[in-house]
Amino acid sequence: MSDTSNHDPFGAKQIFEMDGKKITFYQLKTLEELGLVKLSPLPYSIRVLLEALLRNVDGKLVTEDEVKSLASWSPEEVSSSDIPFIPSRVILQDFTGVPAVVDLAAIRSAMERLGGDPNKINPVIPADLVIDHSVQVDYYGTSYARNCNEKYEFHRNKERYEVLHWAQKAFDNMKVVPPASGIIHQVNLENLASVVHLREKDGELVAYPDTIVGTDSHTTMINGLGVLGWGVGGIEAEAVMLGQPYYMPIPEVVGFKLTGEMKDGVTATDLVLKVVQMLREHGVVGKFVEFYGPGYKTLELADRAVLANMGPEYGATMGFCPVDEVTLGYMLMTGRSKEHVDMVREYCKKQSIFMEDDSPEPEFTSTLELDMSTVEASLAGPKRPQDRIPVQDMSSSFHQTMKDVFAEKNGKELSPSNGDYSRWLEEGGYSIAEITHPHHTGIEKIKCADDDIHVTHGSVVIASITSCTNTSSPSLMIGAGLLARNAVERGLKVKPFVKTSLAPGSRVITDYFDEAGLTPYLDALGFHLVGYGCMTCIGNSGPLKEAVSQEIENKDLTVAAVLSGNRNFEGRINAQVKANYLASPMLVVAYALAGTVDIDLTTEPVACDPNGQPVYLKDIWPGKEEIDEVTKEFVRPEMFEKQYSNIFEGTELWRGLDAPSGLLYDWDADSTYIQEPPFFKDFPMETEDMKDIKNAHVLVLVSDSITTDHISPAGSIRTDYPAGQYLLSKGVDDKNFNSYGSRRGNHEVMMRGTFGNVRLKNQLVPGKEGSWTRHVPTDEEMHIYPAAMKYVENDIPLIILAGKEYGTGSSRDWAAKGTQLLGVKAVIAESFERIHRSNLVGMGVLPLKFTDGENVQSLGLTGKETFDIMGIESLQPNGELSVVAKDADSNTKSFNVTVCLNSDIEVEYYRNGGILHKFLRDKIKEE
Repeated sequence: MSDTSNHDPFGAKQIFEMDGKKITFYQLKTLEELGLVKLSPLPYSIRVLLEALLRNVDGKLVTEDEVKSLASWSPEEVSSSDIPFIPSRVILQDFTGVPAVVDLAAIRSAMERLGGDPNKINPVIPADLVIDHSVQVDYYGTSYARNCNEKYEFHRNKERYEVLHWAQKAFDNMKVVPPASGIIHQVNLENLASVVHLREKDGELVAYPDTIVGTDSHTTMINGLGVLGWGVGGIEAEAVMLGQPYYMPIPEVVGFKLTGEMKDGVTATDLVLKVVQMLREHGVVGKFVEFYGPGYKTLELADRAVLANMGPEYGATMGFCPVDEVTLGYMLMTGRSKEHVDMVREYCKKQSIFMEDDSPEPEFTSTLELDMSTVEASLAGPKRPQDRIPVQDMSSSFHQTMKDVFAEKNGKELSPSNGDYSRWLEEGGYSIAEITHPHHTGIEKIKCADDDIHVTHGSVVIASITSCTNTSSPSLMIGAGLLARNAVERGLKVKPFVKTSLAPGSRVITDYFDEAGLTPYLDALGFHLVGYGCMTCIGNSGPLKEAVSQEIENKDLTVAAVLSGNRNFEGRINAQVKANYLASPMLVVAYALAGTVDIDLTTEPVACDPNGQPVYLKDIWPGKEEIDEVTKEFVRPEMFEKQYSNIFEGTELWRGLDAPSGLLYDWDADSTYIQEPPFFKDFPMETEDMKDIKNAHVLVLVSDSITTDHISPAGSIRTDYPAGQYLLSKGVDDKNFNSYGSRRGNHEVMMRGTFGNVRLKNQLVPGKEGSWTRHVPTDEEMHIYPAAMKYVENDIPLIILAGKEYGTGSSRDWAAKGTQLLGVKAVIAESFERIHRSNLVGMGVLPLKFTDGENVQSLGLTGKETFDIMGIESLQPNGELSVVAKDADSNTKSFNVTVCLNSDIEVEYYRNGGILHKFLRDKIKEE
């Protein structure tokens, strides 16, 4: 045993030699020798989490009891105590990264005003910021699309990029990956992640697992590489960067056993859509999921990354894929050095975190099993990732969706002149004409494409190969390219009303498409490169063709988008597209050719060739063997080495930015992109006593599955909404509005955009969609922002009432920041999604849960009552508070709610008004 100081109370510090180097590590087997843990039945994800506690134990941030608590993890009874997790890295994208940088700059400004040293405000934990969320599909279908989109991106985002350029130089321990480099999670997977770090600390070379938290919910993708990580709120990520632990409950771990092999024609996308459906039904919110089994061992690493990426969609904290030889093979394939990969293997085996072929299966809290041979080719939609639809059921599913979801608008049936569903059905319900093919008997009718057809219900107006989820997989991308080749060789064309785009997550994809000779075929179908970024998946789909847009408006059509993304929430992809379907890149190409989702591609032709011959999907679908051969030949390590050799340098546009410099950021009062946020202005050094909330009104009353897209919308800014009106008042032309996401550095825009989604249904204004509410004291219908300001002017606190899964979706800190700035003091919901709950706490907004079996409906609440929330003075983690609702006739209803603060530290955050507020007070007190 070695040293047993406060920093190694268990004597776990050990040394091994490799390539002549002495490498220090903190061995988990030491805990086993002490009788504190039995490693072999412990889930691999818990082992990695345990190492982080063991290595960081110091009696202050991490205590011996916390190590023992996690070491005693049991599938039968998971401890209810919280643990402090100190990840090795933080990763940010620019939509969430800009507000993080702005907050850090604001804390520096506040430190100076309060007499402290602003130079002490630096990331303690290394942070990488990847700029990938701002480029939009303004240009497409041409060879110049990418170049124009990138130039337009810089034109729109100059001020935002200047603050990031400043941050790159002003802050220690922060690196910025410039625009046009790739998507955050794919760049992380292919290059930034090391699986095991080897860093010098206190004169020693220390090895430890690469662990991460990120400000994007799909940070979970890195679990495909065996790197423990997940998305957190932007506020929490900032605190972690500044050296604060991330406090979390010890998780339950759900084991997901994979057996069998996928059939030819079935992809990793189809697999993950099935997994999402199963895990949503099982219920995994707040839990770890860990994949294992004989089927797991056959999956390529990129396919595992697809499974891990959609952790937020199945609701888990993450989906973990343990390190094995497949992991190491991928590291070599993506250009990591053999020396490093050998070290990773040696370390992981010594740490008992390497999955051998004969390793015993861990014990889990619960398990699910899927025979991968039963997985079918599928899509998911029209507005939730868990709503899986087998390809053969798409037509019938769309018809049912039209009846159940889109048949009514504002409580009234659509008129025939506006695309009435019943009339559409009577006319056949098809956007393709029926003809009798000359080579058939005249009895059998074949549906063939009509190039002159108009847009109708179900027409595919957006087909986008986009998002890290699928573009991270070479086999999925090669498959799309081969399908495009086969389609072009059969003379097929994409329908003229379809907006096509190819937005890879990595520049390497362009290299292997070019070398495999697939680029010309994708171009021929309009899938030209439009940029390296998230684009359509996050709502940066750009405008539709004017004629198509007008047709949709005139006929009030329910049209579709098919995209290879991970999110399809309503109002996200494009304001005019109501039905959005997630699919593999290959199916994206197929539906672009078909031009409609009202089709069964397993029995009906995709289209007809120029000679009238029907072409079926099976005729152009590439086989797995061919995909594997092309992938093996053309995806090579030197491609990754070349593209990532200068990843931090950026393009000429980035290098040419005239960015400010200096320790403090020079705030520009005239900027419409970057403003100093109000959170730390007039900052009181002492906290006030926690007080009950009295005479609160409801600002928003909503039902289930309200997403952060509803609360803090992405996409375009409308001129007739408060955010648009603000920008117009500042002299910004509407064509330069850019998106909400790009303006997250300006609280004036974001607080006006909070609850600004055009599809929001606030039950205080039944029959209306969008950013509307009822100002209860005057019974006046108005936009949410001015209503909130009227309440604030009169010192009236606000609350939100909601159903289940409140705050599902992206990890947007502005969903909480905007809520707080509107004067909301508490949110009462049936349940919360993990990240948004944390963000609310981080901003000092109190999350409360109805007791089981109770909700707005069962309690008979209308939202027009006034509310008293009692017992806050003696607030306890997971305790209860009483609520009294009083209507206009002084009738009262009383009910209890559960406090969704999970620990004493979260109570402290709430007491301080937020996590960063507490951090600033603590820093000043250290002076």
